[in-house]
Amino acid sequence: MRVVLQRSKAAQVTVDGETVGRIDHGLVLLVGIADGDTEEDARYLADKISGLRIFEDEQGKMNHSVLETGGQVLSISQFTLYGDCRKGRRPNFMAAARPELAEPLYERFNGMLRDAGLHVETGRFGAMMDVSLVNDGPVTLIVESKQA
Repeated sequence: MRVVLQRSKAAQVTVDGETVGRIDHGLVLLVGIADGDTEEDARYLADKISGLRIFEDEQGKMNHSVLETGGQVLSISQFTLYGDCRKGRRPNFMAAARPELAEPLYERFNGMLRDAGLHVETGRFGAMMDVSLVNDGPVTLIVESKQA
Protein backbone atom coordinates (compact mmCIF):
# COMPACT_ATOMS: atom_id res chain seq x y z
CA MET A 1 0.00 0.00 0.00
CA ARG A 2 1.08 3.54 -0.70
CA VAL A 3 -0.31 6.71 0.88
CA VAL A 4 0.41 10.29 -0.10
CA LEU A 5 -0.24 12.17 3.12
CA GLN A 6 -0.81 15.94 3.23
CA ARG A 7 -1.14 17.99 6.38
CA SER A 8 -4.16 20.18 5.84
CA LYS A 9 -5.91 23.18 7.41
CA ALA A 10 -9.17 22.24 5.65
CA ALA A 11 -10.20 19.84 2.89
CA GLN A 12 -13.21 18.47 1.08
CA VAL A 13 -14.12 16.02 -1.65
CA THR A 14 -17.07 16.34 -4.00
CA VAL A 15 -18.70 13.92 -6.42
CA ASP A 16 -20.97 15.38 -9.10
CA GLY A 17 -21.07 18.69 -7.21
CA GLU A 18 -22.09 17.06 -3.91
CA THR A 19 -19.75 17.26 -0.93
CA VAL A 20 -19.27 13.71 0.31
CA GLY A 21 -16.43 14.33 2.78
CA ARG A 22 -15.08 17.39 4.60
CA ILE A 23 -12.59 17.96 7.42
CA ASP A 24 -11.13 20.84 9.33
CA HIS A 25 -7.45 20.57 10.28
CA GLY A 26 -5.82 17.18 9.94
CA LEU A 27 -4.61 14.90 7.17
CA VAL A 28 -5.63 14.25 3.60
CA LEU A 29 -4.69 10.71 2.58
CA LEU A 30 -4.52 9.58 -1.03
CA VAL A 31 -4.59 5.80 -0.62
CA GLY A 32 -3.29 3.40 -3.27
CA ILE A 33 -3.62 -0.36 -2.95
CA ALA A 34 -1.40 -2.69 -4.93
CA ASP A 35 -2.13 -6.18 -6.12
CA GLY A 36 -1.11 -8.49 -3.26
CA ASP A 37 -1.60 -5.99 -0.42
CA THR A 38 -3.06 -7.50 2.74
CA GLU A 39 -4.70 -6.50 6.00
CA GLU A 40 -1.20 -6.50 7.52
CA ASP A 41 -0.23 -3.70 5.12
CA ALA A 42 -3.34 -1.75 6.09
CA ARG A 43 -2.65 -2.24 9.82
CA TYR A 44 0.96 -1.09 9.44
CA LEU A 45 -0.07 2.09 7.61
CA ALA A 46 -2.98 2.88 9.95
CA ASP A 47 -0.65 2.58 12.96
CA LYS A 48 2.13 4.56 11.28
CA ILE A 49 -0.13 7.39 10.09
CA SER A 50 -2.14 7.77 13.30
CA GLY A 51 1.08 8.11 15.32
CA LEU A 52 3.22 10.05 12.83
CA ARG A 53 4.55 13.18 14.56
CA ILE A 54 4.17 15.86 11.89
CA PHE A 55 2.28 18.59 13.75
CA GLU A 56 4.19 21.33 15.56
CA ASP A 57 4.50 21.70 19.31
CA GLU A 58 4.84 25.04 21.14
CA GLN A 59 8.46 25.35 19.97
CA GLY A 60 7.57 24.78 16.32
CA LYS A 61 9.04 21.24 16.20
CA MET A 62 7.14 18.37 14.62
CA ASN A 63 6.32 16.49 17.83
CA HIS A 64 2.56 15.82 17.73
CA SER A 65 0.46 13.29 15.85
CA VAL A 66 -2.93 13.86 14.28
CA LEU A 67 -4.41 12.04 17.28
CA GLU A 68 -2.72 14.36 19.76
CA THR A 69 -3.90 17.49 17.94
CA GLY A 70 -7.51 16.36 17.60
CA GLY A 71 -7.15 16.41 13.81
CA GLN A 72 -9.37 14.63 11.36
CA VAL A 73 -8.66 12.50 8.28
CA LEU A 74 -9.99 12.77 4.75
CA SER A 75 -9.19 9.46 3.01
CA ILE A 76 -9.43 9.24 -0.77
CA SER A 77 -8.95 6.01 -2.76
CA GLN A 78 -6.33 6.60 -5.47
CA PHE A 79 -5.42 3.68 -7.71
CA THR A 80 -3.33 6.00 -9.90
CA LEU A 81 -0.62 5.98 -7.21
CA TYR A 82 0.41 2.69 -8.79
CA GLY A 83 0.63 4.07 -12.31
CA ASP A 84 3.90 3.06 -13.98
CA CYS A 85 5.10 5.80 -16.34
CA ARG A 86 8.50 4.36 -17.20
CA LYS A 87 7.52 3.09 -20.63
CA GLY A 88 5.59 4.93 -23.32
CA ARG A 89 3.30 7.90 -22.73
CA ARG A 90 0.33 6.22 -21.12
CA PRO A 91 0.58 5.03 -17.50
CA ASN A 92 0.26 1.31 -16.88
CA PHE A 93 -1.94 0.52 -13.86
CA MET A 94 -1.34 -3.24 -13.74
CA ALA A 95 0.26 -3.01 -10.27
CA ALA A 96 -2.92 -1.56 -8.75
CA ALA A 97 -5.30 -3.98 -7.08
CA ARG A 98 -8.55 -4.71 -8.89
CA PRO A 99 -11.53 -2.84 -7.40
CA GLU A 100 -13.15 -5.96 -5.93
CA LEU A 101 -9.97 -6.55 -3.89
CA ALA A 102 -9.01 -2.92 -3.25
CA GLU A 103 -12.33 -1.58 -1.97
CA PRO A 104 -12.69 -3.94 1.03
CA LEU A 105 -9.06 -3.33 2.03
CA TYR A 106 -9.52 0.44 1.67
CA GLU A 107 -12.63 0.28 3.87
CA ARG A 108 -10.78 -1.86 6.41
CA PHE A 109 -7.89 0.66 6.48
CA ASN A 110 -10.35 3.48 7.18
CA GLY A 111 -11.93 1.37 9.93
CA MET A 112 -8.52 0.86 11.51
CA LEU A 113 -7.97 4.62 11.57
CA ARG A 114 -11.38 5.04 13.23
CA ASP A 115 -10.53 2.31 15.74
CA ALA A 116 -7.40 4.32 16.60
CA GLY A 117 -9.68 7.19 17.62
CA LEU A 118 -9.66 9.33 14.48
CA HIS A 119 -12.63 10.97 12.80
CA VAL A 120 -12.39 9.76 9.17
CA GLU A 121 -14.28 11.17 6.20
CA THR A 122 -13.95 9.57 2.76
CA GLY A 123 -14.57 10.13 -0.88
CA ARG A 124 -16.53 7.63 -2.94
CA PHE A 125 -14.58 4.57 -4.07
CA GLY A 126 -14.26 4.37 -7.85
CA ALA A 127 -15.94 7.73 -8.51
CA MET A 128 -14.53 10.76 -10.31
CA MET A 129 -13.85 13.13 -7.42
CA ASP A 130 -12.80 16.73 -6.97
CA VAL A 131 -10.52 17.12 -3.97
CA SER A 132 -9.63 20.52 -2.57
CA LEU A 133 -7.41 21.30 0.37
CA VAL A 134 -5.41 23.99 2.06
CA ASN A 135 -2.01 22.30 2.46
CA ASP A 136 -0.56 23.24 5.84
CA GLY A 137 3.17 23.89 5.69
CA PRO A 138 3.13 22.52 3.07
CA VAL A 139 3.82 19.09 4.52
CA THR A 140 3.47 16.23 2.04
CA LEU A 141 4.87 12.74 2.64
CA ILE A 142 4.75 9.37 0.94
CA VAL A 143 4.24 6.45 3.34
CA GLU A 144 4.41 2.86 2.15
CA SER A 145 3.60 -0.38 3.88
CA LYS A 146 6.43 -2.60 4.99
CA GLN A 147 5.52 -4.99 2.20
CA ALA A 148 6.25 -2.37 -0.48
